[in-house]
Amino acid sequence: MASSRARVIVLNSALGPLDYRVPAGMTVAPGSIVVAPLGPRQMLGVVWEEDRLPGETVGDNRLRNLIAVADAPPVPLPLRRLIEWTADYYVAPLASVLRMALASTAALAGDRTIIEYRATGLVPDRLTPQREQALARIGVRQGTIRELAAMAETSDAVLRGLVKAGALEPVEAMADRPLPVPDPAFGPPRLSAEQQAAADAITAAVDARAFAPFLLDGVTGSGKTETYFEGVAAAIAAGRQTLVLLPEIALTEPFLKRFEARFGCAPVAWHSDLRATQRRRAWRAIASGDALVTVGARSALFLPYRDLALIVVDEAHETSFKQEEGVHYHARDVAVMRGRFQGCPVVLASATPAIETRVQVAMGRYTELKLPGRYGPAELPSIEAVDLIATPPDRGRWLAPQLVKAIDATLERGEQALLFLNRRGYAPLTLCRTCGHRFQCPNCTAWMVEHRLIARLTCHHCGHTIKSPDHCPECETEDSLVACGPGVERIADEARALWPEARTAIVTSDTLWSPARAAEFVARMEAGAIDIVIGTQLVTKGYHFPNLTLVGVVDADLGLSGGDLRAAERTFQQIMQVAGRAGRGEKPGHVLIQTTQPGAAVMQALVNGDADGFYTAETDARREAGVPPFGRYAAIIVSSEDKGAAEATADALARSAPRGDDLHIYGPAPAPLAMLRGRHRMRLLAHAPRSAPLQDAIRDWLASVEWSAKVRVAVDVDPYSFV
Repeated sequence: MASSRARVIVLNSALGPLDYRVPAGMTVAPGSIVVAPLGPRQMLGVVWEEDRLPGETVGDNRLRNLIAVADAPPVPLPLRRLIEWTADYYVAPLASVLRMALASTAALAGDRTIIEYRATGLVPDRLTPQREQALARIGVRQGTIRELAAMAETSDAVLRGLVKAGALEPVEAMADRPLPVPDPAFGPPRLSAEQQAAADAITAAVDARAFAPFLLDGVTGSGKTETYFEGVAAAIAAGRQTLVLLPEIALTEPFLKRFEARFGCAPVAWHSDLRATQRRRAWRAIASGDALVTVGARSALFLPYRDLALIVVDEAHETSFKQEEGVHYHARDVAVMRGRFQGCPVVLASATPAIETRVQVAMGRYTELKLPGRYGPAELPSIEAVDLIATPPDRGRWLAPQLVKAIDATLERGEQALLFLNRRGYAPLTLCRTCGHRFQCPNCTAWMVEHRLIARLTCHHCGHTIKSPDHCPECETEDSLVACGPGVERIADEARALWPEARTAIVTSDTLWSPARAAEFVARMEAGAIDIVIGTQLVTKGYHFPNLTLVGVVDADLGLSGGDLRAAERTFQQIMQVAGRAGRGEKPGHVLIQTTQPGAAVMQALVNGDADGFYTAETDARREAGVPPFGRYAAIIVSSEDKGAAEATADALARSAPRGDDLHIYGPAPAPLAMLRGRHRMRLLAHAPRSAPLQDAIRDWLASVEWSAKVRVAVDVDPYSFV
């Protein structure tokens, strides 16, 4: 017998579960997506199991009727358990996590139509080369203007001109038309013995339909992608779904091309650059099970897959898998938990696995699959440190003579070079040489970064931008402003001055802001249209350029400052990843690391290729200190536009902080970024052993303190950023 009442989580993080009456003729079950009244408004919500959300029972006479049930599949049971776990572990409201699963409200509206276009066969009188190319490439296919423009590799304006000329005609089509189905037998690779063994283990786990976490640990260029693609093929052959998580949106387009070469069509993409219509189609295809493979950013982890057979976290060591806003979850760890609830294998693929992952392997919880050598004839590059104290760059320069000489030789051979500096813009600080004034963001405790390409000073934290000034606003002296320190734009200027004939490209999130821009960069590199790449961490991930043989790390010491417990590990990972871009083809690669600390343990490990020694020492130091992964941190961040209110709340939290032998509370103290986006910030840090019930202690602690409505208190369990 259907229940006459339902417990609902509405998408309002300030509210707990609410009870509603199920009106006659309406049928709901746990997971049903519903529209519920809330005061004068209507809100989306999801029906939940009542016994999992105990609360005060409200009399039937006080219940309001549910308004409607969405025309969409219910939120699956494994996803509901994952939402509960994420909310519990990261001390977040259930509604905030649930919102990520219902990421496309347009997808809940049921069937709808859209306008697409197809060729009429008419050849326009004015047939420009662009129009001719568009008609030839479109052929008999149809799609939206933007989809056809992508097929034709031309602009939307060219397509609209063809519509006006009668060469394309509009047709009404279903918005949720079927997606192409990947073919597991389309382009099978030739695997090495090590790859085949790893692929067989993953495939067997997919066939077993059971939770099995793997670490696919392979050096850069070892063919990790081709290896786990065999597990994807097994899932496709069984008609089941796969999720592949990528750390950066810029990596999506190159990955899609590799996928299409292997399986004959592109997978479903999920990232922030999608239009609303694309998000709707993807969400509904995932929920129905029609989308067999989804490739996306960390948010794709919470989509309602109908039958998930495999989860892959590519570049699993990447810190960008940690969400720093809203729910502070780490996608790598949540992916493992989704695999557990789903009962499917999870593959963490990395050339430089995080210490947390290595410890799980050592404890026997994860199975390690190793690919120790590069695929085919390619060999790992040689790595050499350049001592900036002994052989400094020329005055006013940032590239040491040894690196300059190496680039000279590389260009003479017709090969490509990469200069890596993890700092966007031209210079991190601009000051007045007359009065010493420094340009600081008005909204954040951060310097404004000069970007000469757009003639702006920009805050990289809040996005505040001003036009590059021609005089000091403090003393009004003209021509007194000086740029301090280098960014990639400054290194690019130096490269152009040293090698005026070389073709350069700057690769940062400012220049590769979309998958299309990333695809354009890849095409230019593969065509040999770029000689020197100057880039940030964006170029350390996943790219394969056989003619790139030299990597120069401009400032290897940059990541070692700041006191972060993961500083040495991040530096090692980042430099190993960027070094892995060199020598991926038949030509040998070479890496030069500019540093003022060539004797530092991390630099010695890089030069000597002693990854095991480095990780052993780092792991032992973490164990001794009782810090992650052997202990646990949680940051409590108090923020407000009113500095006094933030300080008062932080003080109140400190006074009521829990005490115990196994729990230590540090602070409050101003956060390193004491003001961010106009909000003053204080921070407390909780430290406890791994076995301590830290989340329960934090929930009880926060519940014991009241604070003003203008104050926000955020919890970051297992923080990765300490700013």
